[in-house]
This record gives sequence, C-alpha cells and structure tokens, in this order.
Amino acid sequence: MQQFVIEAAVTSSLGGVVGIVVGSVATTLVGAAIGINATPTPGAVIVSFSVSVGIGLLFGYMPASRAANLSPIDALRSE
Repeated sequence: MQQFVIEAAVTSSLGGVVGIVVGSVATTLVGAAIGINATPTPGAVIVSFSVSVGIGLLFGYMPASRAANLSPIDALRSE
C-alpha cells in the first residue's frame, strides 16, 4: 500500500510542477500578447500545487487501501 501511495504522490507532484510551469509560461505569453501584466502569484502556485498533490494522494490511497484488504490472489484476479 505504501508503494502505491508514494507513487501517487510522486506522480501528482511531477504533474503539478509541469502544470505550474506550463501555466506560468502561457499566462506570461498571453498577457504580453494582449498587453496586460499577467503573472502568477505565489499563493495561486501554492494552492494549485496543493490541490494537485491532494487529489493524487486521495485517488492513489483509495484503491490501494481496498486492494490491501484483499488476499493477493483476489487482488491480482481480473474480471
């Protein structure tokens, strides 16, 4: 279970960082194109990263906890 939760945390953290970088670049470019100063605030970056990691942990923990309660044969069986 711990392995799946760590994997979910790492994956969602990397996705959050990529999203923040892409969003910051896009915001700056679009803002410059239309003539306004549009820069991401540190608060918005922290909130977006926290939401990304929180959702990743939640949806990584839920199936891992269900699978941890099954026997290994039942957890690997496909329908």
